[in-house]
Formats: sequence, structure tokens, C-alpha cells
Amino acid sequence: MNGEGSITSRIEAALAQINREDFIQNHQEGLIAGRSIPPEDTVRQILAICDIWPGAKVLHIGAGSGYLTAVLSVLSQHVTAIEKLPSLVTYARERLTELGLENTQVREGDGVQGASDSGPFDLILISTPKIAVHPALLEQLAPRGQLVCIEPGEASRHILVKYVNRGNHKAARTEHGFIDFVSSGDDILVELGFVTPDVLKEARSKAEANKSLIIDEIMKLQNLDDLKVYRSLAKQYGLPLSNADTLLRHVDPSIFASFSKAYLDHQHIIPLYVKGSSLVVACTSPNSRMDEIQQVFPGKTIELQLITPTDFRRVWSSIDRQLRGKDHPVATEKDIHSPGYDEDLLEKEPTTIDARLVALYEALLLDAVADRASDIHLELYRDRVRVRLRVDGELLDLSHYQVSPAEYRGLINVIKLRADLNIAERRLPQGGRAQVRVGGSRFDLRVQVQPSLHGEHVVIRLLAQNSSLISIDELGMPPQIASHYRRLLHNPAGLVLVVGPTGSGKTTTLNAGLQLLAQDSTRKVITVEDPIEYSIDDIQQTRVRPEIGFSFADAMRSFVRQDPDVILVGEIRDHETALEALRASQTGHIVLSTLHCNDAVDAVQRLFDLNVHPNSLASELLAVMAQRLAKRICPHCKTEAETDPEILAELFPTGVPDGFQCFAGTGCDHCGGTGTRGRLGVIEYLQLNGELRDAISRHTPVGELRSLALDSGLITMRDSALDHVINGLIPITELPRILPQERMAPEKRGQWQPS
Repeated sequence: MNGEGSITSRIEAALAQINREDFIQNHQEGLIAGRSIPPEDTVRQILAICDIWPGAKVLHIGAGSGYLTAVLSVLSQHVTAIEKLPSLVTYARERLTELGLENTQVREGDGVQGASDSGPFDLILISTPKIAVHPALLEQLAPRGQLVCIEPGEASRHILVKYVNRGNHKAARTEHGFIDFVSSGDDILVELGFVTPDVLKEARSKAEANKSLIIDEIMKLQNLDDLKVYRSLAKQYGLPLSNADTLLRHVDPSIFASFSKAYLDHQHIIPLYVKGSSLVVACTSPNSRMDEIQQVFPGKTIELQLITPTDFRRVWSSIDRQLRGKDHPVATEKDIHSPGYDEDLLEKEPTTIDARLVALYEALLLDAVADRASDIHLELYRDRVRVRLRVDGELLDLSHYQVSPAEYRGLINVIKLRADLNIAERRLPQGGRAQVRVGGSRFDLRVQVQPSLHGEHVVIRLLAQNSSLISIDELGMPPQIASHYRRLLHNPAGLVLVVGPTGSGKTTTLNAGLQLLAQDSTRKVITVEDPIEYSIDDIQQTRVRPEIGFSFADAMRSFVRQDPDVILVGEIRDHETALEALRASQTGHIVLSTLHCNDAVDAVQRLFDLNVHPNSLASELLAVMAQRLAKRICPHCKTEAETDPEILAELFPTGVPDGFQCFAGTGCDHCGGTGTRGRLGVIEYLQLNGELRDAISRHTPVGELRSLALDSGLITMRDSALDHVINGLIPITELPRILPQERMAPEKRGQWQPS
């Protein structure tokens, strides 16, 4: 045996020889940092208690990507390594071979039974807490041999433990302090490729100044998807990633009430409920300390559940509301008034919220943001209140809100004050706006209050202000329509319309076109919108102000004197705006706008209803795109699906084409079990030709005009929808929802039908 100084110097030499970075693989390939690549200080802590010499024979269980195995091979004569994951086994073998470490053997297996054929071993090292010490492993130790492992300790921490073989099937056990087998959360983000060391340094500085979490600052700086980040962190730390909806089904508010709110908020932890011998605790940081939690529940094992900051605040708000119950003070107008973008709901001190209704309103907003909702619906029916979110176009009830009619009326007042509406007016509809910030995301809120039989109903639309804009390529348009759209934007003059009902993605389609135009420095683009939903660089954007007499038509009249090349009008609502849009196109501008109508041909009739002259419309209208949004199949659980015979009978009255197939999602963690995630545009495209212009100038009835449009190459919504179905993008069950019954079957020969 060597002296302590000699062992220490050999360990330092081995660590200097083996570069930890050589064992870190890009996270996209599935072999990533974490328990498979322990930090250098952790390796140093483990080896310091091992009696290892150049002639030692070592068994390493839980080899991971091979970093610790490589260090052991430098220090000993031979290392037998065992790893459960085949991908890591292959990776470790490749790395060890590249480094010329021929005294190692990497096997695939769980390691519980060891490797008796290669024993006895002078040292057995178990570098994963998931494997307990099995008697078979102790039997494979040489006399005076050591087994070093990691065992669960108090407060959800791990202890470094050593067993020494004393002979006669006996082993002496000693503990050597707590050990962290994973890098701290912020360091792991560098290894996962989410941030660079420079960004991490900046985030640490901001976190210290703002008294916030480093990971929160990183997500703000990098505009990262928090779910993606936390999913990777959960995998690295071996923790389950949960969500507010799941946890709130089991929460016990009395446990939360047992602790200081200041302590829980500082540590970003929430004790939730007891499950058998375990206490379930939610946390936003895998490295949260659980010492005080353990002191209050000394006989319980702490089971950590990792959640995102948004879900953390949702759970906190829900428990806080339950504890407050009926005993809450009345909020003053000062308490309630809109904080705007300067105040982040995720950073609010929950201990300072002393108005339950304000907390309820903010919890609703957090739920909506977390569920990717576009709208919040609040409705009062005699003796019950209904709360719903519109997610991917479908309304979903939120059952965990128990609001009495009296509380509901107070909540409406909170919403009105936030939106600068008159709280005394309950007889007339009102519309207003507010702003809110959740983490790094900013939202404009469009609030509409409508009187009804039992009280006022409210709809709040959430418009994300700093979300990434969608390009034309990402819209999901068929390639042919996308090509036509790009060409339209480069025309010298004319009117282009995008039509559909409210919430059909018209603004998103137009903004995708504006992004393309913004890249052309030779053209000037001006928009007038109500409101400005997305800010676009290099585009001059203006908002209408009806309250001071500045309407769409007023803006159009002033725009033509600004020497623009392209003008976007948010919506054509009246004769005056329609007239100014046509005049602008006649004077050499491309005009983009939207209309509320059902299909591309119906847009022509809608303009006739606004008293547009047929000849002017025929000469200036270039094309019309009508669209609906269909639910997109979750790519993570997509599988071939059986089709509904009734839907097939409507789609193909003369028989289903040979080889026709469709797909659906079975439901998974990525889509919350729904089988769908996000939405996709289903588009009808009408490009005018000479024959159609003649028909429009004659004010041809809409039925005849559609028949003529089909003959002229109208790409119908049915065609687009079926293309998405056979490409596995949308489920066939979406078609009856977006297509009227008379449009399900082919309207003309040549449409999607049996050959």
C-alpha cells in the first residue's frame, strides 16, 4: 500500500490525464451528461476513500459513458465495468479504445449480481444510487477488499458509504458524508448545450442582482422553452417531471401550511402530500435543500417532483387560495390595478398577496399560459361559475376552480380594473386591454365583457408579444400554395385577402408574409392594425385609435403619402376601409388585408355587401386565401389509425381510394394524453384569371362564381385537408369540424376522389 500523499498525487495525475469533456456527447444524440459523467470534484471525493494501488483489480457498476471507468483504469491493473444502457455501453467502449485504455472490459447488464467470473476484486465501486448493496457483491470482494457505494440519506440527499470485507461473511460499514453525483443545475445546462459558459456567467450575475434562480435568468437570456429544459434536467437528475394539473389532484394544503411561506418561496419548494412512507415535494431546482422539510417529517422519505416555474406558481396559487378560503380582505383599486410588463407574475412574492380575488385572477392567467391557451372564458349560470380555456381551438373546463357567484362578481371587477373598464357599467358590453408578464414572456390581453341573463360573461384573449414569429415554410401550407403566396408578395400592385372566422390564424399568415417582405431592404412596408399583435423588425406598424377618430380608413389615406410599397390593413370592416384599400392598390401598392367570411369565393360577395364597385374589385383583386385551423397530430405518438366509416362515406361517396390511410395520436407525455399538439392551417386558395374577373365585374351570383372558380383551378379546403391527412399531419376526425357538410364530398371532377 502507498501513503496518503502518494495516493492523492496519483489521483490528481489520473484526473489530469483523463479529460472529462471527452465523455460528453451532444444531448441531441441521447448520450448526455448527468449521473453517467460525475463532476471531477465528486470523483475526487470518491477516490479519496478508496484504497487503490497499481496492481488492484476493480469492478465498476454503473459505468455510464465511461469517464470514471477511465480514471479507475489509470489507477489500477484491470477494470471490469458494467452498464445497463446498451447505447452507453457502446459509447464507453469507443471512448476507452480511443484513449488506448486496454485494461478495461465493458459489459452490458444491471450489475446487481456483479461479475463473479472476473473476481475477486480489490475494489467494487457502485456509482449509481439505484443499485443497493447485494450480498452477492460482498462475496466477490478479496480479503480486506472494499465496496464503495452511494446510499439514500436524509432530506433527499445521498451518502458516500464504504464496506470493508472482514472475512467470515462480515463487512464493516462506514459513512463518509454527503455526495452530489450530478453537476449543479446551471453547470449541467452548459453540458447539455443549452448555454455557453459566457451566458452562464452573465446569468449568475443577473441572478445575484435580482435575487432569482440562475436557471430562470438563463431562460430569459436564451428565450428557451422551459419544458424542454426541465425535461432534460429531470432526466439527468433521475427525477420525475410533473405538472400542476397532476399534482393538484392530490395536494394536501395542511402540509403546506406546516411551513414558513418565506422559507418555501426562498427554496422554491412546495410540500404537497404524504404517500405511504414518502412525502412528495415539488421543486423548480433539482438542488433544492430539504433539511427543514426533513426535520418536520423525520420519519418520511422525501420524494422530489421537478416542475417548471410556471407550474410552481400555479400550484402555489391554488394551495394559497384553498388555505385562505372565505377569510380574505377586500382588494382596493390600488391593489388590483394592472401592473403591466414591469411586474412578472412568476416573480411576485406570494406572501404579499393579500387579496384572494387578485390571486385568483393571476392564477387563471398562469393556467392559461401554462396550457398554451388562446382565450379564457368566464361564465355565470345562476348558481355556478364555469371557467374554460381554449386550447388548440377547443374549449376545456378547468374543474379545480371553485368560485361562488359572489366571488365571481368580485373577480369581474378585478378584470375590469386591470383592463381600464368601468366597473359600475353592467348593462352594456365593454372591451379593454391589459398587459402581463409571465417569466420572460409578455402578453397583451384583449378583454371583452358581455352582459347576460345571470350576470356578465368575460372572454380574455392572450396575445404573446415576444414569441417567435412563424415563417411561410412553418405555416404548413402545401408547397404549391406557399409558392403562390410568395409570388403574390412580389407583385407591383393589387389586393390580397386572407379570410376566415375569428381565431383561424389570418394574422399569423399575413405576418409570415411580412417577415419575408422585411428581408427586402428595397421595399417599404407599413401596417395598420387593431391591435398590433406581433412586433416585426423593419416593418412600420401603426395601431388604430377609434377613440380619437383614427380609423383604418384614416390610416390608409395618410399611408399613401408615406411612399410605401406594401400596405397591410388589419381588417376590412366597412365600405370606407374597403374603398381606401382598393384606391391604394390602384395607385401602385400591394395591399394585404383580412375579412371575416367562410371561403375564398364568399369573400367576393362580402365585398359586394360593403358596396364595393364590381369593376374596381375585378381589376384589383389578385387572390384570396381562406383558412381554418386543424389540430396537428402529436409527432411523438403518431400511429396509423382506423377511419370512421361515416366520415369516409361523406368524403368519398363513390368509394374509398385504394391505399388510402390516415393517422392519429395515441396520447403521450408530450401532448398531455390528447394525441394532438398545436394546430395547422388548412387553406383554400383562389387566384383570379381573366374569366373570373369578367364574372366578378358582372356581379355573378356566388354559386355560379364558385363553379367557375373550380373550373379555373380553385384549390379547395377539402383538397388541402386531405393532403394533410394522408401526410399524417392532422387526424381525419378534424375534417367534419372544419368543412361544412356540402363541402365534404368532391364538388367537381378532378378533386380528391377515387381514380
